[in-house]
Amino acid sequence: MIRPDNPLIVQSDRSLMLHTVRALVDASGRPVKDEHGRPQTEEHPRYAEARDQLALFAELEKSPDYLHTYRITPISIWNAAAIGMTAQRIAEILDELSCVPVPRNVLQEVGSWIGRYGQLRIERVAGSDERFELVTNDPDALADVLGHEAIRKLVVREEGRVYLTPLSRGTIKQALIKIGYPVDDRGGYLVGDKLGIELRDPTRTGRPFGLRGYQSSAAKAFHADGGVGGGNGVIVLPCGAGKTVVALGVMSLVGEKTLVLTTNTVAVRQWREELLDKTNLRPDQVGEYTGDEKSVCPVTISTYQMLTWRRSKSGEFEHFKLFSRENWGLVVYDEVHLLPAPVFRVTADLQARRRLGLTATLVREDGKEDEVFCLIGPKRFDVPWKVLEGQGFIAPATCVEVRVPLEPTLRSIYASADARGKFRIASENPAKLPVIDKLVARHAGAHVLVIGQYLDQLHALSRHLAAPLITGKTPTAEREKLYAAFKTGEIPLLVVSKVGNFAIDLPDANVAIQISGTFGSRQEEAQRLGRVLRPKSDGSGAVFYSVVTLGTRDQDFAQKRQLFLTEQGYAYEIVESQGLDSKPQTRTP
Repeated sequence: MIRPDNPLIVQSDRSLMLHTVRALVDASGRPVKDEHGRPQTEEHPRYAEARDQLALFAELEKSPDYLHTYRITPISIWNAAAIGMTAQRIAEILDELSCVPVPRNVLQEVGSWIGRYGQLRIERVAGSDERFELVTNDPDALADVLGHEAIRKLVVREEGRVYLTPLSRGTIKQALIKIGYPVDDRGGYLVGDKLGIELRDPTRTGRPFGLRGYQSSAAKAFHADGGVGGGNGVIVLPCGAGKTVVALGVMSLVGEKTLVLTTNTVAVRQWREELLDKTNLRPDQVGEYTGDEKSVCPVTISTYQMLTWRRSKSGEFEHFKLFSRENWGLVVYDEVHLLPAPVFRVTADLQARRRLGLTATLVREDGKEDEVFCLIGPKRFDVPWKVLEGQGFIAPATCVEVRVPLEPTLRSIYASADARGKFRIASENPAKLPVIDKLVARHAGAHVLVIGQYLDQLHALSRHLAAPLITGKTPTAEREKLYAAFKTGEIPLLVVSKVGNFAIDLPDANVAIQISGTFGSRQEEAQRLGRVLRPKSDGSGAVFYSVVTLGTRDQDFAQKRQLFLTEQGYAYEIVESQGLDSKPQTRTP
């Protein structure tokens, strides 16, 4: 049936075309045009509904004006299945939103992929803590996977049953997902050493505290009341929505020794402060395992960089022993979308431990979403950013792209450079400098972060703005001192490199100016926007600027990064530098 008022077209290659706007018509049904004869449009009344529904089981690929492209993939469907979506419900959503009939082959593929989720199960052999069996109700599926040599090497067949070889529980899940069989791991978990963790109300510093509704739901969704279906997986929440607090809730539910892995030493200190402030844990129960201090306690916090350190490229990862040094009941992976490959390898051997991943976006630039899915676990909980903004849990944000022409003296150099060189030349365009001056002046009195990629550019900008610069080489003590001064307002402007992307608690930051970024990194866009989304004490909003060079690879990659903003429901405004003082043009996401 044709329903022209609906916004979606589903194509047979599993791509989804979502109309974000529709033409305005007058009372007689004729198109409304402006004084130049151009058709006038308005946001499609079902666009926001469609965006939020599609995000449950499809991935956004492109977001040009007026028409967004999504794609249904096996991983997107398996994550949907993990949070309880059925093939029937997905078919209903597609049918409800589509303006033309949904191709039958798409529904068949969705049904097939959802049918694959959990078709194979890992179960613990009765009476054994270390022996596991590969189980299925479909003998044909088992015969199919055993036809692959990579799988046969990881199992032992005895009397018609299929057992896993020792330590292959994670490896076989990796191998099976590569051939289209996501395993439902019901092998359970070893019991870690007990550790009673209670949440405090009020906090140690005297503030009222309790889990918000969505935080409690996220913790329970992960834990699943202690059943075999829970205990592993990823919680997806915006920066500023309290992912750390969710982890505290999970730790309280699990009640066992916990290893926390995060991105840098500053984040380690902030985790420790949160634990001591909001739980009953004593200082001697929370240890820091970093280059500065190597204290192993019932709750130990370390960094990915620490665990992947080695003396040479061919040497051993000397600190991996931390994973087995204690009888951990829970391992927390903060910013799991940044998990380095060596930690994936050791995590494959940690499948008997509960594993919690925390992230603002499941997108990985290396395409290893399937590794997160099978080794950490599937998505257990997700809330759209705009939903939490509407409820007042994160600050409302305005996103603005400022387009700057390329400095004339660089045009010939840009034209002759290779692709990577073009991106760097455009990113470091000197014409961005007066734009940054205008933006800083526009927000005088605000807490402003200027974030970039290239150190030479940042050093020059720091000198020009007379503002402190924080990079990866800045000593931890100095970073903490500068962050503290920024929080109090003593320093209203900070220039930060990529270290500013991750796990920095700066609740008063309300303006971020991005002057250069990683090649099209959506995960980086999530982190940088997240720096200004923490709720403000006065209820005010935040502004996120991205300054890009017009008509260059800088702009091309900026459009890729903006996919993240579109996924989360944010509109962004476009203004060219010469019109910066005028009202920006709003682009519908």
